[in-house]
Amino acid sequence: MSLYTNADPAELAKFSDLAHRWWDPESEFRPLHQINPLRLSWIEGLAGLAGQRVLDVGCGGGILSDSMARRGADVTGIDLATKALKVAQLHALEAATPNVRYVETSVEALAAEQPGSFDVVTCMEMIEHVPNAASVVRACSELVKPGGWVFFSTINRSPKAFLFAIIGAEYVLQLLPRGTHEYAKFIRPSELASHCRQHGLDLQHTRGMEYNPLTRRYWLSGDTSVNYLFATRRA
Repeated sequence: MSLYTNADPAELAKFSDLAHRWWDPESEFRPLHQINPLRLSWIEGLAGLAGQRVLDVGCGGGILSDSMARRGADVTGIDLATKALKVAQLHALEAATPNVRYVETSVEALAAEQPGSFDVVTCMEMIEHVPNAASVVRACSELVKPGGWVFFSTINRSPKAFLFAIIGAEYVLQLLPRGTHEYAKFIRPSELASHCRQHGLDLQHTRGMEYNPLTRRYWLSGDTSVNYLFATRRA
């Protein structure tokens, strides 16, 4: 598989089939709408967004891209799911979101075209859906300017994550469609940290994300056993 086709066709089809529901806060994408304020505030608190050139890798329907643009960033969202990108573009037009554009390309291809072009790169809930996570980390590192920030969020490959993120979220609580995640593609924090070090990204901050099914509330914590976020900087 070449650098430019680091994607699973089944994963792209899965999200394309649901694309029309992306901006419905009560749809299968409800968890993304609920966690977006948390991750947005975390990113903005560390890197700042106003006036920054930001790349959102695996932007999907544009939930994070749109909100970062509304905080004053100049945002480019990229994805390989054509239908999701069209939904993102339509929403930006309807909502008159300033300074956001969407491009159908891979992060590896963009890294070859525009290295060192962005102040901030975000890659949220994406690397657990690709065949080669290390390739994505490398490309993100190549795209950010020296001293710039790269943010990742993903799911730990742990028994607790299997119980919570797959059995709990997909089968019991039905927060996500069945088959959304594949346990073998989950990434331990130690593995992601190794990829970051290998490709010149210094890990600055780590946070976990937790969920209470009774209150239906998400929050950031120090528990990285299921969902977790990395904030890194380019050396």
